[in-house]
Amino acid sequence: MNVEAFIEARKHKNLSQNELAEGICTQTTLSRFENNGQVPSLKILIKLCQKLDFPIGDLFPKIGMKNSELVESMDKVEFYFITSEYDMAQKVLTELTFKEEDKESELYLRYLYLKGFLMIFKEEPVTDILFTFDQILLSEKVNEETIYSLLAYTGIGMTYSREKDYDKAEYYFSKVIEKIYVYPINKTEDTWRVLNIVFHSGVFYAEVGEIEASNALLNYAIEICSLNHLTYYLARAAFQLALNHMNEEQPKEVVLELLYDARAYAKINKNNVLLEKIKTVEQQIKTRDMMET
Repeated sequence: MNVEAFIEARKHKNLSQNELAEGICTQTTLSRFENNGQVPSLKILIKLCQKLDFPIGDLFPKIGMKNSELVESMDKVEFYFITSEYDMAQKVLTELTFKEEDKESELYLRYLYLKGFLMIFKEEPVTDILFTFDQILLSEKVNEETIYSLLAYTGIGMTYSREKDYDKAEYYFSKVIEKIYVYPINKTEDTWRVLNIVFHSGVFYAEVGEIEASNALLNYAIEICSLNHLTYYLARAAFQLALNHMNEEQPKEVVLELLYDARAYAKINKNNVLLEKIKTVEQQIKTRDMMET
């Protein structure tokens, strides 16, 4: 409660505690409120504020408003990740600010996860990325069962994979895979983050040639979307499956069906980056067909 603003309003009116309390409550009651934060009854509080011409709503901190704005901004960033619009994500993320006392909150952990992933996508230095994820893992609010620790492990795995250090990458991805299949999905936000982890794990295993493991993870991502009636990551999962099937030399019809699915989902999510990739792969298939005939 913003007691300091209340006191400032009283002083601005040039009223002593006795003068303000007169006819409303005892001076002791007012003193306890101003000095110790002991809130009087709502009726008394309303009368005191009316006497000061002080909106009672100004007594209450605007944390809800601030948090809702932060959440909305981070939702945007998370969606930009889905559509691979990393410059847009960076623009939103750089505008967010946190006070020192907020840096142990869950919102700040989410900010660090988003910042770390964006640093990977923007190919920033490895040490800076790892430092960002270490801040999550060293937080008192995090243990190995929380989604943010799993996201941090995924991010570290992606970082080592980017550097072609696949042994270290596999170490972190394996820690994630042990837990992600049983992680409870209770909210839409949980679904986004689980899908993020499952999808990027699937991409990693495709990159190291473990196509069977990759296909299992990507199909699991599609199953999560289907069960929760979501399109997030459907396009990218279907596209990666198409690439996997191409590497496995699966029939063209199987690959094209997945590409068509990926294109439909990409249009729904307005993922123009992926639509261009799909177009390129379709052209490669057509070129190969022409060469074979």
